[in-house]
Amino acid sequence: MCDQVTGYDLGRRRFLRNALSAAVITAAAPAALELATPQAFAQSSLSPDQAFQELINGNARFAANQLTSIQADLDMLKNHTVDKQEPFAAVLSCADSRVPVELIFDQTIGHIFVTRVAGNVATSEIIASLEYGVAVLGVKCLLVLGHAGCGAVKAAMKADAVPGQISALYPHLRHAVEQSAGDLDAAILANTRIQADLLRTSSPVIKEAIKAGKLKVDSGVYNLASGKVSVG
Repeated sequence: MCDQVTGYDLGRRRFLRNALSAAVITAAAPAALELATPQAFAQSSLSPDQAFQELINGNARFAANQLTSIQADLDMLKNHTVDKQEPFAAVLSCADSRVPVELIFDQTIGHIFVTRVAGNVATSEIIASLEYGVAVLGVKCLLVLGHAGCGAVKAAMKADAVPGQISALYPHLRHAVEQSAGDLDAAILANTRIQADLLRTSSPVIKEAIKAGKLKVDSGVYNLASGKVSVG
């Protein structure tokens, strides 16, 4: 007699199948591209540079359609995340539904402390959340992640009248728009760098962690077509 399959199981399987199908398939990863498999490590074993490199390694696996985190998701959910969380990295991402942060970096449950807001802007609430990640959870790296075709940045460049409170994002994106010379890609890149610098300079918690060598802050842009993150 077959085991009963619940609606949750079917939904989980469908999600995982779609996630794998969405990953970009490349003919072969470049020889210099590290595709190391993530381990069930304690965050205390990673330096800030190693934590940042783990994100980059995971993105290489994602772009090469070599995800390793799916089975680890189930193990981590069952065994390691009930009583505490020990993320090694924090990511400030856009709220865009095409940017699934854990999948992009091939990381499992409990590995990344994710904050999301349209335009990946460092508002007071976002900064407070990331300070918690740094001061309480002990993350070792913090990445501001923009993405190609960002609608929030595009809207800020047009500065058209919009309904509700959407225009509240515009002031946070103004400096990036001013530096872009009308180029959307340039504005998206500039915005990630501006927000990362804002985190480095406006938060005493983050600033002190960087000064003490406990935290690395960087920025990057996710390419929707290739699945790759370009950092810096």
